[in-house]
Amino acid sequence: MRSRTTGMWWGAAIEAPDPGALARFYAQLLDWPIGHEEPGTTVLAAPEGSVFVVFQQADDYRPPVWPPVAGEQRPMVHLDFQVGDLDSAVEDAVALGAMLADHQPQPDVRVLLDPAGHPFCLVRDDG
Repeated sequence: MRSRTTGMWWGAAIEAPDPGALARFYAQLLDWPIGHEEPGTTVLAAPEGSVFVVFQQADDYRPPVWPPVAGEQRPMVHLDFQVGDLDSAVEDAVALGAMLADHQPQPDVRVLLDPAGHPFCLVRDDG
């Protein structure tokens, strides 16, 4: 976009029944600070720069179903995180409140569900 200048932020917005709690889950998982919080909205800020994840209040929230099922709420977006040790990363996420999904489509990826039911992936670094 032509109107963007250096230093302007960008990010994704994720709906949740308790945005503050979900933001704190990801803050602990990623070791990122909470950049802003107000009723109904909490912003997680990447320490390296201008990337943000905004967690917003969603009334009548329905968690997505993984894997997708016809007629049910589909996952519209999910987050991927590259990790060095897949097993320890899964243990850390589960200790913070994530759940390992029943369906695991790839051997080098683990699909987990965050405390609000959003799927996210931990991807082993094979590089």
